[in-house]
Amino acid sequence: MSVDGTGTECGDGGADEPGWDVDPDDESGVAVVAAVGRQIKAWRESAGLRAGEFGAAIGYGEDLVYKVESGRRIPRPEFLDRADEVLGAGGKLAAMKRDVAEVRYPKKVRELAKMEERAVELLAYGDHNLHGLLQTDDYARALFEMRQPAYEQDEIERAVAARGARRSIFERVPAPAMSFVQEEVTLRRPLGGRMVLRRQLERLLEVGQLRNVAIQVMPTAREEHAGMQGETQVLKFGDGTAVGRSEGAFAGRAISDPKQLRILELRYGMIRAQALTPRESLAFIEQVLGET
Repeated sequence: MSVDGTGTECGDGGADEPGWDVDPDDESGVAVVAAVGRQIKAWRESAGLRAGEFGAAIGYGEDLVYKVESGRRIPRPEFLDRADEVLGAGGKLAAMKRDVAEVRYPKKVRELAKMEERAVELLAYGDHNLHGLLQTDDYARALFEMRQPAYEQDEIERAVAARGARRSIFERVPAPAMSFVQEEVTLRRPLGGRMVLRRQLERLLEVGQLRNVAIQVMPTAREEHAGMQGETQVLKFGDGTAVGRSEGAFAGRAISDPKQLRILELRYGMIRAQALTPRESLAFIEQVLGET
């Protein structure tokens, strides 16, 4: 999601306003965006500018200015940069980009990202599509565009950006150990078209070369398969605790009880044992790429 793209409203208050609506159920997000909006309004009024004049000066519509100031719209980073420059805030408004970045994505995505940031080990089995951390932006966009009821374009772009931001886990130091098992069909289904799939397969080969990442493929022809109950994921943390979830266990709820986690780990261990080895899997992905 190219939510950070530079589309601007040149003072006409059109419909395609950059930024995102605030989720009213996200209490912490609402509070942060409202505080940022009040600061922008205070600086604007101190500068003696009307909302329309301010909007024209920074290249955005008057309507968007009102929405941001009232806490109903999450401003993009470039909005805050321009506002800081025009209002002479000396970096005070631009510094709020960090606060806004904390709430720019949906609450449940932020919570998942925080857990992934803490994780020292990640185990994930996927059956319908590739794991979110492995997805390219184009692949993720194709998935969100297929959702029903249909997402608005703004929702799609926000979701893609949120998913892309989670990929920073691959740059962490120290790096967490990550194991992914993917069904063969997830490598062959051309979601978004053939070129999107080709770029996605290339991304898998790139990530699969990382020393802390193991990608394995579960062939469709396997006669025994411990993952028939659906997707499974376990995140382990440095303090010895963990959280996991599986579609076919514990009503699909996230669980942290050690006894329940052992069941998910046992299931995942069997899935790994039945799949191709990491080396065999990379060779298989290369083969699929050649056929695509």
